Amino acid sequence: MKRSCAAILLLALPVCLSAQQPPAGPPVDPITTAFRGRTMSLQRNLAQAFDSIPASKFGYKPTPAQLTVGYIAQHLASDNYLFCNNFGAMKATLAPEDTSTPDSVKAMWPRETLLTKLKASFVFCESAFAQLNDANVAEQVSMTFNGNTRSTNRVSMALGHVIDMADHYSQIANYMRLNNILPPTALPRPPASR
Repeated sequence: MKRSCAAILLLALPVCLSAQQPPAGPPVDPITTAFRGRTMSLQRNLAQAFDSIPASKFGYKPTPAQLTVGYIAQHLASDNYLFCNNFGAMKATLAPEDTSTPDSVKAMWPRETLLTKLKASFVFCESAFAQLNDANVAEQVSMTFNGNTRSTNRVSMALGHVIDMADHYSQIANYMRLNNILPPTALPRPPASR
């Protein structure tokens, strides 16, 4: 009887001790932590999506009015720099070919060039995101787009970035399905580790 009581106490002790631990507080910078988590998830999905599309499909578009896969890749890289350049003092340094070449020409670049540039924009955004915190997301920034400058706040840029990537992931996922390629979020998930 003493052994069974001792065994029960040994099993119950860790549960009792963990119940007495103070609850974990909210994460530091919960707003920017949420944006960062969603951003990194979308970046992984987009990189995986474009990696799984063969070069022969980079000229594909479902209808004449839509964008090609290559156009979406170059557009997404440009958008990443537009948004992430406004997260703080860190600014991207781009080659003249990236800033002066028309989008329609960049869309025709080889697949590997487009993927390299897209992934470089993800790396820059990840570094730029480190400048954001809940204390500075309300700061005003000046954004210039198509020659027009306007004032906005950093949280608008972070939100715009997440929405833009989600929009383009949805777009590219549909293109993939039309070509019998499963998008990353439709792939079977690995079993949970124990």
